[in-house]
Amino acid sequence: MKEKIHPQYQEVTVHCSCGATWKTGSTMKELRLEICSSCHPFFTGKAKLIDTAGRVERFQKRYAKSTVAVAAAAAAAADSNS
Repeated sequence: MKEKIHPQYQEVTVHCSCGATWKTGSTMKELRLEICSSCHPFFTGKAKLIDTAGRVERFQKRYAKSTVAVAAAAAAAADSNS
């Protein structure tokens, strides 16, 4: 490795907007985050599925229809092979 071209790796404290702090290694002098695993809805279990104008129900209906059609085609193919 060439000398004097690599950034200095140091221990820094990470600060999240929720108030959580921890130490890690980085080439930056300070790290500030907007969201971390302590406050992210996916990791805290507070994630909600936001349904706008019934899109989820429409998808589920469409998926159910396609699943039924695939199963019917498979049954028809099995009957014709027997």
